[in-house]
Amino acid sequence: MKKKITINSIKKLKNIKPIVMLTAYDALFAKLFDESVDILLVGDSLNMSFMGESDTLSTSLEQMIYHTKAVCNGATTALVVCDMPFGSYTSKKQALKNAIKVYQESNADAIKIEGGSDRAEIIKYLSSNSIAVMGHIGLMPQFVRSEGGYIVKGKNDKSVQQLLNDAKDIQKAGAFAIVIEGVKADVAKQIAQSVDIPVIGIGAGVDVDGQVLVWSDMLGLFEEFTPKFVRKYLDGSSQIRASINHYTQDVRDKRFPSQDESY
Repeated sequence: MKKKITINSIKKLKNIKPIVMLTAYDALFAKLFDESVDILLVGDSLNMSFMGESDTLSTSLEQMIYHTKAVCNGATTALVVCDMPFGSYTSKKQALKNAIKVYQESNADAIKIEGGSDRAEIIKYLSSNSIAVMGHIGLMPQFVRSEGGYIVKGKNDKSVQQLLNDAKDIQKAGAFAIVIEGVKADVAKQIAQSVDIPVIGIGAGVDVDGQVLVWSDMLGLFEEFTPKFVRKYLDGSSQIRASINHYTQDVRDKRFPSQDESY
């Protein structure tokens, strides 16, 4: 039986072994993923892939806690991180109140919040109050409306410098790891080398400390669009449709249930 992964064991993987991170939203898939990954992120991406919304912004804290509890019920070894939803950490006191609620109502090992240097004081406040925090910089889905879309970062000197400042300030504030999303690969590499905590990429090239994908993207189930950075490891939607069609035909032809499947 694998030993439970902690934030300390994640930090020790930097420059030693690439970190594998995947989203999960329920106990069933968490149990399937648990033996292979280091971190399970209960991402607010569930609002799009699970709820069918156009972005992540309407996700509630109650939804995130519900799904985090489910993932924790399925995972025994992976580190479980709960995404703090939009609007749940606009101030230090609000962030702490909501993070405590996540901790008390689930077995989450850590939380994740989006934002760079502007969130450093909040991260510091959370860390000093026994909350393990993962940062998130670069392209931040919760900023989609304020930035006018999903904007790749690191394309000019000003953007690069801001990302470097973000990463260093988040580390100084006490974050144990950082997700970096939608950033030019050479810039992401530079950022990963500039800090002592793991930097986990999504759409940020290979030269970081690990990778994360949304599980429904990776398994080919989410069909509305496919980001450039996604590699599909399974044609899941086609295989599921074929299985459902097979079941449907068996029912209509009275081939299911058989005598062996009946009492």
